[in-house]
Amino acid sequence: MSRKKYYALQIRTRYEDSFIARYKKEADSSGITLYFPKRELRERKNQKTRVRLHPVFSGYVFLEMEEEDDVIKYKAGLEKTDGFFRFLHSNTNIAEITDRDLDIILRFLKLKDATAGMSTVMFNENNRITVIDGPLKELEGNIVKIDRRKERAKVRLDLYEDSFLVDLSFHVLERQR
Repeated sequence: MSRKKYYALQIRTRYEDSFIARYKKEADSSGITLYFPKRELRERKNQKTRVRLHPVFSGYVFLEMEEEDDVIKYKAGLEKTDGFFRFLHSNTNIAEITDRDLDIILRFLKLKDATAGMSTVMFNENNRITVIDGPLKELEGNIVKIDRRKERAKVRLDLYEDSFLVDLSFHVLERQR
């Protein structure tokens, strides 16, 4: 069984979905899959609540390919696609995502439609958060801040040498009395 390899592409911000669509239309995209992980956030405006999708890593698209494939095979097609900036680390030093970075990326890519929904959490008597299920599961140590009113947790995610602060939504499960 072959494993998959993953790479990060820096793309023009807010054009990630159209970049993926353009690449699939214009180039030979067989053998690779492009992902743009998103997260659901509950937003309140004018006393109305709605759920909107926001990027997890704004300006980044992730490429998945079989281990035996070479990223150079697809490099020219990706670079020609409108909105492409660069591979990470650079176009001359393309670095595969591995180890801890890969664990974080796969956490979002394995979700349905690569979309992080809401987590279910509880708060104990000391106001410490416990994640029951959802995308926040196993990320408790990365939580930087909790906003109970907005039902959001600010989480620090590391990718390559950069850190990103990302808000993820949660729903509070009330304790039984």
